[in-house]
Amino acid sequence: MPDTKQLRNRIRSVNSTLHLTHAMELVAASKIKKASERMLGSNEYAHAAAETMAVLAACPACEKSPYLKSGSSGETRLMVIAGDRGMAGGYNANIYRLVREYPEAKIIPIGKRAYDRFGGEAFYGAEAFSTAAARKIAEKLCKDFLEGAYGRFGILFTRYISMLQQEASVRWILPLDKSANPSGKDIVFEPDEAYVMSSLVPEYVTGMIMASVRESFASEVAARRMAMDSAGKNARQMIDDLKLKYNRARQGAITQEITEIVAGSGS
Repeated sequence: MPDTKQLRNRIRSVNSTLHLTHAMELVAASKIKKASERMLGSNEYAHAAAETMAVLAACPACEKSPYLKSGSSGETRLMVIAGDRGMAGGYNANIYRLVREYPEAKIIPIGKRAYDRFGGEAFYGAEAFSTAAARKIAEKLCKDFLEGAYGRFGILFTRYISMLQQEASVRWILPLDKSANPSGKDIVFEPDEAYVMSSLVPEYVTGMIMASVRESFASEVAARRMAMDSAGKNARQMIDDLKLKYNRARQGAITQEITEIVAGSGS
């Protein structure tokens, strides 16, 4: 028969866990609105920048741009965006699983979990990641790409589909994709398309980095809220089961005591 003292301690322990998961769920819920707004703003900018780059890449004047050609080096650089903390379900694990498909890539980590796992030249937190940091990384990436230090650059991030669904994905940034179908073919560039492209690419890369980081953070917050909600439900179910066992054990102990008293009085 289970020990009632052990069951009481177990119930208290699970109840403490329930309070913790509920608090983390509330924190995640409070961050969702702001994270979503920042994600939408960055995505709008990134979409507009991507449309402009697609128009430029399709221009005959830009067909000799070095940004349209893979560098002489076959190296792949991959920015990997993970979370600063855990307890977000499979959020970080899905990122790590996808990274394994690019074993030779040079990793640029964003987020404490990515930095701890892959190392890096500098640490950048995912939640506090700034436009200045994105621009610094983008300028170095563009410079190295023009010098032929690597062949392609992509961002491995978590795509936000809904509150209930997030998906690890890779977004390839360099070289530019000239096969895209631009919708703004009537745009006029001054002084000319080639000059605008060379000037705009670092800003484009900066925008794509910021959009990916903010979308990943919104996905992390949503994943953490769902994970904590699920953990809370499991904890409540466990408490109910433990209370049932505790009541049965307590009733059994009382019954045994009564039986011993009756047997003692009859002897």
